Amino acid sequence: MKIATYLTLTISISCLYGEDWTQWRGPNRDGVVVGEKWPTDLKEQNLKLNWRVKLGSSYSGPLLDKDTVYVTESVGANKTDSVQALDRSTGKIKWKQQWPGTGKWKVTYPGRVNGSWIRSTPALANGKLFVAGMHDNLLCLETKTGKKLWEINFPKQFGTPVPGFGCVCSPMVDDQFVYMQAGASFCKIEQASGKIIWRTMKDEGGLRGGGFSSPVIASLNGKRQILIQARTELAGIDIDSGAVLWRQQIKAYLGMNIVTPLPYDNGVYTGTYRAGAIYYSINQKNDTWTAREKWKLGSKSSAYMSSPVLFEGHAYLLLQDGNFACYNLKTGKEWWRSQKQFGSGRHGKYMSLVRQGDKILALDQGGNLHLIKASPKEFQLIDSRKVSEQPTWAHLAVSGDQVAVRELNGIALYDWKTKAIPIP
Repeated sequence: MKIATYLTLTISISCLYGEDWTQWRGPNRDGVVVGEKWPTDLKEQNLKLNWRVKLGSSYSGPLLDKDTVYVTESVGANKTDSVQALDRSTGKIKWKQQWPGTGKWKVTYPGRVNGSWIRSTPALANGKLFVAGMHDNLLCLETKTGKKLWEINFPKQFGTPVPGFGCVCSPMVDDQFVYMQAGASFCKIEQASGKIIWRTMKDEGGLRGGGFSSPVIASLNGKRQILIQARTELAGIDIDSGAVLWRQQIKAYLGMNIVTPLPYDNGVYTGTYRAGAIYYSINQKNDTWTAREKWKLGSKSSAYMSSPVLFEGHAYLLLQDGNFACYNLKTGKEWWRSQKQFGSGRHGKYMSLVRQGDKILALDQGGNLHLIKASPKEFQLIDSRKVSEQPTWAHLAVSGDQVAVRELNGIALYDWKTKAIPIP
């Protein structure tokens, strides 16, 4: 009998590690990742649990570099906050840094219903980790050891109150600086020293009560600037001087402007809590900047808490009514919302979104992970999978072929890659 002999080759669909997930919504703060193509579904053969570690409560999103996962927690009845560095391969702790938490102090209503534990997502840059505590303080730690290099206590330094909801804004890193809504203002800070380079919008835009939204850098009309959404207004800030280039009043219920602004085509899209969605064109003439409302949608199109992702001129996001939707940013036209094609379509109040090409990976607050096709034609749910029995309010993180899911009281790291294909 002749026995056939096969040479087996293994094709690896994606590399072990790709781009680091260094800050809120990823390295460019837009929820977009690059690298090898994602798998086509979320089934066990492609999405496999690597490890899970129990932690104290937190809503901060995890960060990932080449060999480490960084994650925050509040422990001991919120008396202590901490950040841990976990080995990316095993989940074992490398180091931990702690500081005083909220203790008996509680977040004001309505945020209190979701606990008083740490909320801000840290940031990584130049061998340093920047972590914001609930009491409006910013710590700079050495990434290899967790050693504290410097700390800014904004209420102590500026005589400002601790925000009623705690520090929610996630620090933004760029070049040698870190930017933060803190101290009833917006600040540019030197990473190496903790020196505040400039401080702007002092007690303006409702910042005395703390900012819910996190900033993003955009280039509008050829001008690189920072977009910030304060409690009562949207603004463009000169990145070098801190000057307010333009500002536009934005009203939201209880000043809860939470969404990170989305820059597009020399304009900015934003969503409010209970007050609809708006797109402003940002114009410059000589040295004067203005924001002009191009279109506005009513409260049924409010984005509430979930920041959208952009693909080919369309915004994809979870609406306040719990349905996923697609909007044309040039016209404001709603192409679809998931309720029309997917039963009730309700995914809860929150969903963090990460996009690669025309695929969106979405984690809702109920521990459900969804793979959605980005297309204005119709809502297309490719696959769904339950990945946690706990609430999952923290932002999803994707780096290379791994997905980090921060549960309320733990973190799970999944390998997400197409199974090796044997070739005869």
